[in-house]
This record gives sequence, C-alpha cells and structure tokens, in this order.
Amino acid sequence: MNPILKHSDLEFEAIDFTQIKEEHFIPALDQAIAEGKENIELIKKVKEPNFDNCILALETADDQLTKVVSIFYSLYSAHCTDALSSIAEEFNEKLTNYNSDITLDKEIFDQVKKVYDAQDSLKLTPEQTKVLDNTYKSFTRNGALLNEEDKTKLRDIDQKLSKLSLNFSENVRKATNAFVLEIDNDEDVKGMPEGVIEAARENAKAREVKAQYAFTLDYPSFLPFMQYCPNRELRAKMYEAASTKACSGEFDNKENIIETLKFRKKRAQLLGYKDHPEFVLENRMAKSAEDVLEFLHTILEKAKPRAQEEFNQLKAFKGKVSGEEDFQRYDSSMYIELLKKEELDFDDEVLRPYFKLENVIDGVFTVANKLYGIKFEEKNDIPKYHKDVKTYVVKDEDDTYLGLFYADFFPRSEKRPGAWMTTFREQGFQFGEVKRPFVSIVCNFTKPTASKPSLLTLNEVLTLFHEFGHGLHGLLSKATYRSVAGTNVYWDFVELPSQIMENWVTEKECLDLFAKHHETGEKIPDELVEKIRKSKTFMEGLGTLRQLSFGFLDMSWHAADPENIKDVIAFEQNIMQEFDLFDGKKVGAMSPSFGHIFAGGYAAGYYSYKWAEVLDADAFAYFLETGVFNRETARKFREFILEKGGTEDPMELYKKFRGKEPSPDALLTRAGLL
Repeated sequence: MNPILKHSDLEFEAIDFTQIKEEHFIPALDQAIAEGKENIELIKKVKEPNFDNCILALETADDQLTKVVSIFYSLYSAHCTDALSSIAEEFNEKLTNYNSDITLDKEIFDQVKKVYDAQDSLKLTPEQTKVLDNTYKSFTRNGALLNEEDKTKLRDIDQKLSKLSLNFSENVRKATNAFVLEIDNDEDVKGMPEGVIEAARENAKAREVKAQYAFTLDYPSFLPFMQYCPNRELRAKMYEAASTKACSGEFDNKENIIETLKFRKKRAQLLGYKDHPEFVLENRMAKSAEDVLEFLHTILEKAKPRAQEEFNQLKAFKGKVSGEEDFQRYDSSMYIELLKKEELDFDDEVLRPYFKLENVIDGVFTVANKLYGIKFEEKNDIPKYHKDVKTYVVKDEDDTYLGLFYADFFPRSEKRPGAWMTTFREQGFQFGEVKRPFVSIVCNFTKPTASKPSLLTLNEVLTLFHEFGHGLHGLLSKATYRSVAGTNVYWDFVELPSQIMENWVTEKECLDLFAKHHETGEKIPDELVEKIRKSKTFMEGLGTLRQLSFGFLDMSWHAADPENIKDVIAFEQNIMQEFDLFDGKKVGAMSPSFGHIFAGGYAAGYYSYKWAEVLDADAFAYFLETGVFNRETARKFREFILEKGGTEDPMELYKKFRGKEPSPDALLTRAGLL
C-alpha cells in the first residue's frame, strides 16, 4: 500500500517520513479522492439524513484525503524539494476539482439542507449545532445555491485562484533564494556581531561563492546586516533587494496580484457579495469592512503622532552621529539600534548569549508546564522529514497523551521565509475515533556555527513563543469534531493564543527559568531584564504605524476595482504614503512578496494581528492581576480558549475566560500610546 495512506504501526501512529517519497503523493491523492467520492455517494443514498449519517459522515468521508493534503502542504512550505515543487500544480488542480465537485453537488447539499432545516428537532449538542451551521454555510459560501452555469464559472475561478496562490508562493521562495550579497572587504563587516560575521562566512562556503562573506534575504541574515553594516551603500543595496523582491524579472508577482484580485472579486460577486472583504468578514469577529477600518483608525489616531515624534528624534539622532542630514529607509534599523544603545544602554546583541536555542525551548516548555501542567519529552525515534527537525511527545499533568510536537527552526533553500504553525494531523474525530494531533512549528532562526550554538535574538525568542502559542491551541484542543478543533476558529481570533505567549518573554519570572549564559550558566542579570521591559515600548509608535499600514494596504487592495489597477507598485506607494514618514520616493513594493494576503489566509484579514493584540493585551492584564503563573487563571484560559477551538462563538468564549469584553485601552496602555 502507498506509505502515505497506510495505517501507521509506529508508536502514537506517527507518520513514517522515511518511507514517503515525492512520487507517492499523486497516486495517494488519486486513491484518496476516489475513496472520498465513494463515501459521498453513500451519503446521497441516505433516506433520513441526520447529524451522524450526513454531517459527521461528510466530515469523515475524506479522512484519507485530509491526511494526504496535510502532509503534502506542510512539506511544501517547510521542505519543498524540486521533486515536490514539480508536482504541486497537478496536486493543487486535482484537489481543487474534488472540493468543487463536493461543494457544488446539489444532491449532497440537499441532504445537508434537510438536516439543517430539521435541527430544532434533532437534540444536537452545542458543538454539533456549530458544526452543522458551519457545514451549511460552507456549502452556500462555496456556490451550492448557484445555477449550473454559475457553478461552472465558480469552479473555473477556484481553479485559477488555487494556481495563482501556488505561483505567488513559489516566486517569493525562489526570489528570496536568488539574491546573495557577496562581501570581501573586512571593513564592510567591521562592528558587526561576531556571530553574524561567522554565519556570513559559513553562508559563503555553503553558497560556494568566492567572497569571504555572503548575506541573504533570509531574516537571520538580512536583519542584523541592516542593523550593523557600517557601509551605507551596501545597506542601500540590501534594502533595495528586499524591497524589490518578486517585483520584476523571472519571479515577478505583479501580474499574479492583479489576477488574484480580479478573481477574488468575481468570486465574491458571483456568490452575491459586494466584494471580497464583505465575503470574508461575514465569518469574522469584525463583521464588516467599516468595522475593520474604524478599528484601525482608532489605533492610528493614537499611534501616528507618537510615530512622527519618534521619527523626528531618530532623524535628528542620525544627523548628530553621522554629521549628515540625509536620512533614508535603509538607515532606520541601524540608527534605531544605536539610539536604543544610547537611551537605554541596551543592545539586542548582548542578549544573544542568554538565548541559546536549546535553553529557550526548555524555557517555553517550562512555561507551558507551570501554566497548564503539560510535559514535553523529546523522542529521537519518531521519524522526521529533515535532520534539523526535533520531535516531542506531549503529555498532560496526569500523563494522558496529548499529541506529537515537531519543531523545525533553521533556514534552508527548500523552506519558505517566515515562521508558522501547521498540523500533520488535526485533533478530532477521524478514522472512526477522536484522534490526538500532530502539531508542527516552523521558523527561520539563527543557525549554529562552527564555534557557537544557535543564539537567538530577542525577536526570535518572541517568535518562538508566538508560534508555540499556536501549537498549544492545536495540542490542547478537546473538540469532538475535527472541523472545529484547535486553530479552526474565526481568523481574527486565531492569533490570541499565539500573541499572548509573547508577553511572558518580558517577565522576570519567566526569563529566570531559561535565560542563562550559554558559556557560564549565569542567570540573565536583573538590569538586563529591566532593559528588556523598557525596550518593549521603544519606538512603539513606529512599530504600530508599520503594522497598521499593512492592515490598511490589505483592505485597500481588496476594496479596489482591480480593473483600474494598472501599476501594482504605484498603487501600493499611493496607499502607503500616508504611513511613510520618509522623504523621497520609495523603492519597490512589499506587495509582490506579501504572502500573508496573496498566498496565505490573511486576505482582507491582516488587521487580525492588531485585533488580536487587543485581546491578548486585555487577557494578559488578567494574568498580571492574578500572577503570571496563576494556575486558576491559566486553567480558565486553557478551558475556554485553548481547548474549545471553534466550538462556540469566540466573543462568548473570551467573556467566559475574562468575565467581560476586551478593552482597546489595555493595548494602548501596554504600547505606551495612552
């Protein structure tokens, strides 16, 4: 049997990645689709449909397909070999066709509608009612009520959108890998942290370039270069490469953007919505584009004046230090670091020795244990898809098995940029029983070198805690049904479990657990902890303005008429000029590499990060009131947020945890903007 489809005989039913080859995916997909269609035909023949024989049967009809798809797309993002890339378009096309076959099938929708119309007499649990409602809406929001001609149009649109998303993501990955800045002059790296220089040397060897040093657009290479490179011309060159990524040439994404916007709007209007935002926001805590924009403007009103003050201060500081008034975008990272050092006597690099990756991993596990009682045990005999991956068995306080946890931390050419959480298996009912999940977090952190272990920046530590929060959302799920388990929640609620975890990183009680010097074992000094806390609001106005600009840009793209967009770069620059405090025209644009909205799930939803910050600031304020490791507060957060998934309305769940609706004041206060 195909190793992807074969039932795993390994402990915990772990996936045997050692047996899975790229050539197994298409045959596995074909077989799983055929099996799914057979199961769907059985549901059509049911004479008296109810929740179990229709709705649950429909959810589990494609258990094998879900397994194939989860493994494929998780690997496609984290370990996309040339062989995997070569079959992605065919895989995408077949999967999209299958999904359209189901959602546009009148007979199966009629069965679902019978259950939906009779729900008052079925004595369903609240979770079953939620699953039924989601199932019915999924059909109607995917064309079940359309006539046959429009169904054909929708099928074609979905196929095109699927291909466009794939192409966009692939272009970003390849464009990121294509750029290498080679440096041979030691003066050009003078003053850079020793670890950054060593990593650049090793990168040059790995890339087989002639120069001594090689810097790339991967975050662990790009950011410290922009912060510490003394050569302004080289910073400008690196900045231009990042700003024009996928903007032209072989990996140009501009046409993909226009076509994506056109088809998203056509799709929404075909389904009876004004535009894509109206379609998306129907299933969000923020119910309309007007609500989103009002929310963003509320934060902007407080953030922009502070951002302007900070910008003026930074510009003046640059003039004082360099003797030059000219201040460009490629100067900002460097002078923010220098100003932070002068004002707070704080340099991010002094933290690295205290943030050895292995210690940070132990730290985040300890935090989870202190809050929720859960335990992580590394198991080296669980098969991995790459040698860098770490694998863990997760157990509850009473040793009940909760799931498997995979962690993949370092950049490589087969991995897309950024950081994310994914699942190889969701929690919930499948294959005849409720299964525990296989959760993975994927990052692009500073790699170890020949002389040093992986030493993280503060930002990388925050990222690890963030993605781990998503992981907890998946691991602690107690839903019965897979479609409402774990992170299957409203998109503007999904960031709460991740963003709240970042708050612990700046608390002394937390840092004392793991922040120890990798050579001496010395605990991080109290004065450094205090500087970390003060740095939380350093240049926060500029940071908030940047995040808000992304949210406004996202909404602007999806509210515009794509037929009138003739120049992607000009469109973005026109929108972003309200948030850009620099003089002079901006080079390039970020949209051609803005994977969150053009290849991810954040289209008309990027505001979710700020929305969830309101939730997480308000929620963590509760922990601060009761104690950052208060078990009763943690129990409530676990019970009403982490375990419930999407089984209930998110605002109702939040109020059960907090006792009230969240207040934006908590975010503004934490950010020092109030």
